[in-house]
Amino acid sequence: MHLNKRMNQNERVSAFAQLGAVLSGNLESGSYDALLSKAYFENQWFTKENSKNAILSISNNFLNKEKIEKWLSAYPLPEQNNTPKTIGLVMAGNIPLVGWHDLMCVLISGNKAQVKLSSKDKILSKLLIDELIRIAPAFEDMIELTDKPLNNFDAIIATGSNNTLRYFEYYFGKYPHILRKNRNSIAVLNGEEDEATLKLLGEDIMAYFGLGCRNVSNIFVPRGYDFKAFFEANEPWNKVLEHNKYANNYMYNKSILLLNKEKHLDNGFLLLRESSVLPTPVSVLNYQYYDTINQVEDFIKTENENLQCIVARPDQIAGSVNFGQTQKPELWDYADGADVMRWMLGL
Repeated sequence: MHLNKRMNQNERVSAFAQLGAVLSGNLESGSYDALLSKAYFENQWFTKENSKNAILSISNNFLNKEKIEKWLSAYPLPEQNNTPKTIGLVMAGNIPLVGWHDLMCVLISGNKAQVKLSSKDKILSKLLIDELIRIAPAFEDMIELTDKPLNNFDAIIATGSNNTLRYFEYYFGKYPHILRKNRNSIAVLNGEEDEATLKLLGEDIMAYFGLGCRNVSNIFVPRGYDFKAFFEANEPWNKVLEHNKYANNYMYNKSILLLNKEKHLDNGFLLLRESSVLPTPVSVLNYQYYDTINQVEDFIKTENENLQCIVARPDQIAGSVNFGQTQKPELWDYADGADVMRWMLGL
């Protein structure tokens, strides 16, 4: 442990900004390449390309000094946090570094983190934590990693599935908490999207093999929509078939659709079926036809608690995310819309 003096706000901001420079500067180094290979060995969904994309997104959007200062300016944070809380963090591991934003919120506000990393995402998370401590050793006193049940914390942020939510509510319900379950994202097309926009939509659907809650799993299209342009724009994503786990999922889900004689569209690597169901298995995208935008708005109201992002033109759906941006969130884009920084200030 390092008995360093407690850092003030400016020092913490500076350390995170330095971390961004270190990560982007070392991403192609041999030492990082070895760690990315190890992460892939432990979780085959974490390809080197996906891990690099996650690190770059964090470096560019979360670890940029100007963005950090803009983000923090919205909160009445003291320069020195003299009464730090211990925040328990139970992290998910569906895509690389998905829990980093929660950890950053806790640390940059001067609080302490007791962290239970996902077994699926230990290598990359530890890489960022180790680099942060190397830059500012005082962070070592603020971070406790544990494989055991969390205890002696003041509040908890836990992210998991609909099934684990029941467990979270049972064990953590008596503490101040933010508990997250499965969510999904949708996109709304008007039928006039050009090739560039459809390519961006492809990123929202296919990035990280579609495993994130910010990935689009269901799209709304005008009745009579021709999917030809959508398929042509996203043909480059056929590379996902080179990934064994994705290819196995695609073949399995295709077999199920054929056995059930369920009507669907198939471009050779992505299966489209007409359904209003939000969650979809890997390699499957659901779509719905609409006649008026009011139908879409009614669906959004009904499914609000199950939605993470809505991709659409800003003039079409209020509060929507631009095409191609779902997996490039900014610091102020909180999961489930729960402002973690504001919540911690109220503890």
